[in-house]
Amino acid sequence: MKPGNTASMIPTEQDPRWQAIVARDKAADGRFVYAVRTTGIFCSPSCPSRLPLAANVLFFANAEDALRAGFRPCKRCRQGRPSLAAEQAAKIQLACRYIDGAEGMPTLAELAQQAALSPFHFHRLFKSVTGLTPKAYAVARRNQRVRQRLAGDASVTDAVLESGFNSQGRFYAGADALLGMTPTAYRAGGKGVAIVFAVGRCSLGDILVAQSARGICAILLGDDAQRLVEQLQDTFPHAALAGDDEAFARRMALVVGFVDAPALGLDLPLDIRGTAFQQRVWQALRDIPPGRTASYLEVAKRIGSPAAVRAVAGACATNMLAVAIPCHRVVRSDGALSGYRWGVDRKRLLLDKEAKG
Repeated sequence: MKPGNTASMIPTEQDPRWQAIVARDKAADGRFVYAVRTTGIFCSPSCPSRLPLAANVLFFANAEDALRAGFRPCKRCRQGRPSLAAEQAAKIQLACRYIDGAEGMPTLAELAQQAALSPFHFHRLFKSVTGLTPKAYAVARRNQRVRQRLAGDASVTDAVLESGFNSQGRFYAGADALLGMTPTAYRAGGKGVAIVFAVGRCSLGDILVAQSARGICAILLGDDAQRLVEQLQDTFPHAALAGDDEAFARRMALVVGFVDAPALGLDLPLDIRGTAFQQRVWQALRDIPPGRTASYLEVAKRIGSPAAVRAVAGACATNMLAVAIPCHRVVRSDGALSGYRWGVDRKRLLLDKEAKG
């Protein structure tokens, strides 16, 4: 120990700090650190490293004091440094900002070099933290930029080129999947897009079902029919909304029957719109059979992104197709019910229906 640095005396078996080390008590982390004379390393009380002899232990108030005394931080509990997870998250956050500010699509090698990682390690880490590959994230951000520009005053040509598309041809080739309509119609808030809808009643309250030319685009649940209509209008403020006809009435009946008995399935085309990550989450939800549940963590693991639990919850919250994309089958890790876009009570009723078959 360097001159001028002080540490607490060697602990006795009754010292509460030593007892915290023996118990690897996480609650004691931040109150003090302990250093081991024989290794020259200091740790947090909860460190999983091998328990040292009490005679070799010194206590310090914090990591700075231990560093000044000449001890090195433990590589397992990383005392004196940000956690490994925090360091990794910071690197990926910088990479995301780099992608956001780039004019074109950065290469994997370029991003990996910026993060001081190998391309393989960077790719795996990026997907673990964000739930997307670097390319998928860059594409999603580019698509978001073009949506924002189309909603503003920019011409379609300017919006496409300013958003990072190399050519208009490449953008138009995927415009329908990206926007759900032509760029001109999207820029006009859905003007000219025909959406048929109807509001009815089901066992869960009021229900709104809407259909575009591509399929069922909304199944909304609530206690206020007018509010459901307003939600649809907010999504497409200038779309041509039309009341149901006889053909749509039959589809409406099929959807209501499905909501009342999800185990029957819904054999109708769906118009599913979302980001690449949302699409992956929603597909994973559709793979959960009726009567079964999965935790947010399990869903994150199934899509290959175990660290993206919050993002999975966010994708569930933005689902526009109640029951058809069964976000009600996702629960907390302890099995408890958590938030549901259409209310936890409806979530409980749906799960009860499915459990009874």
